[in-house]
Amino acid sequence: MIDAVASEFRNRVTFVAVAQNSTPEASAERVGVWFSPDRLRWGYSDEIGPLFGVRGQPVSVLITSRGKIASTWFGSKPETEIRSEIEQLLELSA
Repeated sequence: MIDAVASEFRNRVTFVAVAQNSTPEASAERVGVWFSPDRLRWGYSDEIGPLFGVRGQPVSVLITSRGKIASTWFGSKPETEIRSEIEQLLELSA
């Protein structure tokens, strides 16, 4: 779902996928299966989850251009809701 939304907002929003609780090598093998690497930046870190209070996966976090957490959700969320939240953040930052 995030991959589809990322294609729509790719020139206005930076999307980052961070894997953890695995290995960088295993995560690299999944790039292209879970999302398009040309739409989402990705990386591996076991330290970033605790920074955002992540206790399990998958978790999505919307962060404003000022570095504040705007929304966090576990699991999936309808694309329409994700788009709406992103559009609201873009309007607020305009």
